[in-house]
Amino acid sequence: MKDKTKICIIEDELSIRNLYLFKLKLEGFDVSLAENGEVGLRVIEKERPEVILLDLRMPVMTGEDMLEELRTYDWAKDIKVIVLTNISKDEAPTKLRLLNVDRYVVKAHHTPQQIVDIVNELINK
Repeated sequence: MKDKTKICIIEDELSIRNLYLFKLKLEGFDVSLAENGEVGLRVIEKERPEVILLDLRMPVMTGEDMLEELRTYDWAKDIKVIVLTNISKDEAPTKLRLLNVDRYVVKAHHTPQQIVDIVNELINK
């Protein structure tokens, strides 16, 4: 059920974090937030979300470094990850291909509703 689906948004820009928080909560998701990869790891370990929306370029710990560490835990291997960034796929770190990313989305090319649609598509597979 959508209302039980937990999502973690890991994004350093407060306005973007709040935009997706508002839209996803409106759609009935249980949403947690983190402002960088280091905080994201703690939140994910506590909340155990089914889906992560992950920015790449963040202070303290980047998205790719966080994901690399996260994937070392058995309990986290099946968490769905949507990379949500403004870095083009051509500029993305090569190691992302090895870290089981479900979708790569350029923020500037997608509306919040399209992100909700992508989340729904992933959880309903």
